[in-house]
Amino acid sequence: MSAEAGPAMNGGSDEHIRRVRLPADRRTPAAARALVRSVLAEADLHELLNEALLLTTELTTNAVEHARTELDIEVEADPAGLTVTVTDFASGPVDELLVGVRNTTSDITEVAERGRGLLLVDHFASRWGTTYLPTGKGVWFRLDRPGVGAATRPAGVTPVTPADADGGTPSAAAMSELMQTTPDPYADDPLPEFAAGLLTRVAEMVGAAGGVVRLDRGDGQGSQVLARYGRQPREGNELLRVPLAVHRPYAGELELDAAPSAYARPLAVLAGERLSLHLENDRLRRADVRRSAWLTFLAEASELLAQSLDVELTMALVPQLVVPRLGQWCAVHTTDEWGRLRLAAASHADEALLPQLHRVLQETGPDSIQARLREASRSAAQVPLGAPMEGFAVPLIARGQRLGTLAVGRHQRHRHDPDEVSVLEDVARRAALAIENARIHAERRRVAQTLQQSLLPPVLPVVEGIGFAAEYVPTGDEAEVGGDFYDVVPLPDGRWLVVIGDVSGKGVQAAAVTGLVRDVIRVLVGDGKPLPEVLGRLNETLVERGGGRYCTLALAAVGPGDGDQLDVSLHLAGHDRPVLLHGGGGAGFVGTGGTALGLLDAIATPTAEIALKPGDALIFYTDGVTERRRGRELFGTDRLRESAAPLAGYSADVVAARLRATAIAFSVEPPRDDIAVLVLRNDAL
Repeated sequence: MSAEAGPAMNGGSDEHIRRVRLPADRRTPAAARALVRSVLAEADLHELLNEALLLTTELTTNAVEHARTELDIEVEADPAGLTVTVTDFASGPVDELLVGVRNTTSDITEVAERGRGLLLVDHFASRWGTTYLPTGKGVWFRLDRPGVGAATRPAGVTPVTPADADGGTPSAAAMSELMQTTPDPYADDPLPEFAAGLLTRVAEMVGAAGGVVRLDRGDGQGSQVLARYGRQPREGNELLRVPLAVHRPYAGELELDAAPSAYARPLAVLAGERLSLHLENDRLRRADVRRSAWLTFLAEASELLAQSLDVELTMALVPQLVVPRLGQWCAVHTTDEWGRLRLAAASHADEALLPQLHRVLQETGPDSIQARLREASRSAAQVPLGAPMEGFAVPLIARGQRLGTLAVGRHQRHRHDPDEVSVLEDVARRAALAIENARIHAERRRVAQTLQQSLLPPVLPVVEGIGFAAEYVPTGDEAEVGGDFYDVVPLPDGRWLVVIGDVSGKGVQAAAVTGLVRDVIRVLVGDGKPLPEVLGRLNETLVERGGGRYCTLALAAVGPGDGDQLDVSLHLAGHDRPVLLHGGGGAGFVGTGGTALGLLDAIATPTAEIALKPGDALIFYTDGVTERRRGRELFGTDRLRESAAPLAGYSADVVAARLRATAIAFSVEPPRDDIAVLVLRNDAL
């Protein structure tokens, strides 16, 4: 920005001249006003301040918006008044800036259509005109001090002298107040107060008996009165209506009960445009708030849907998310194996209408909702729904699979806008994915349970004088197969073999190794192989197989001994020692630890011979019991022994069930590892 002072300012005369070059910037009008304000202060022309600032703002704003070049601002003050010239350097016809003499209503209307800035200049300036330069064009205006005659004007200008003003024309102070009216930036909803203030000012300026501002935000509430002034218009009065320049879904108008005058419509249009600007800001602000709210809603919906891995619960959750926020009612239909739609869940904002909704959804026929739902599922596209349950349906598609439809009914007084439709389509995509994930999880859980059950004996044998009991609790993830197993196998010599083991890891690979170990043991002991040889061959098999999987085992061959005694031959291959629970009370660990299978080529599996008296019991378990965790605390072997001691004298079923319950109750968290308890008891009387 460059500036220079005229020679009169340095020569001691009564003239004050300033020339400034300003960029084409939104801050230029403010800089120009500051320049005019300073010159008026130096020349002691305070009575011209309102008009001078208003007209300077209009000319500089017009030049910045349309010329988009640098501007030269010349301000000249003398005892008789003030002259301001705004010159730009844009090419093009100059006649766009010319304004005829103000004399008729039609002239003023034409001026308003070309630019209300020049209308204001024409109204308030003592004289105004245009300048023609080789490098550009300019507009100047002259403001005479009240009671002072005509003063000199810039050389080489074409003057335009306004006609006598109509009586009751608005003052510069009123115009300045109208232009400076803005909403309260700190109010929660500043528009009603702002619209009322703007309407009051423009109505008073044009002498209107009444006025109203109506606004329809497109939210289903229809046109609402945003502001009102004066009385209701009388019948037969010709009203002045100005549509508000706002974007959809907003629509509105400003209405004045005003007598026709030269300035009524231009000022009403000016007020309407100022109001429209802030209405657009309100629309954008509300749109941003709504979009933020929708994003939050979608995030919360996704979190809720992701937390449910139950198919039925997931489908029941979807209508609860939609109603009533996004629709009056909602129904989820899924496709069965024959391609037919089946109602899975439905909800209505009015529960009394839920039976009617179910009846309508079950109706068949070419015009029924069922037919429209089938069309949506078949075409994989949005389909509108007609009466009596108006709304629309979107397909549920996940990973290319058509799972069904999501039908949503519109609210009674509100149609879905594009944002809501997009949100509902997004909800449908997320719901379909959640349903598909729940189905996949249910299938995995079913497969895991089937596989797990195949690795365990369906029932334990019933043997006279010997009690067998087992408890098994899978890991908290029901879709995973654990590596814990147990078995009771008859031996060729009439004894029984009790087996409990734990294969490292989880999942299908661990299940495969578990099945292998179980089958190899059954085959080898069925051939009459001694237990040390069985363990050796099983170790060779696991080492040769590789894969990093290993197994711990406890084998106990039990058979009749002297009298009522049971003789037990115990072999441990890396497994925890069992608890010997005495019938007369007391408990302790027995056996000697050995080498886990599948890690080394050579293993050691010491044998321990144990005599079980009547009422005595051996308690076998996996590490899911002793490693059950509560924070940093483990259940541990000592707690297991202490929990078993009070169970002396109870049957094998009771001992197994009590120990299982004690281990589960130790922590509120689901088990991180499988829990297996196997009890062998001497039931001789």
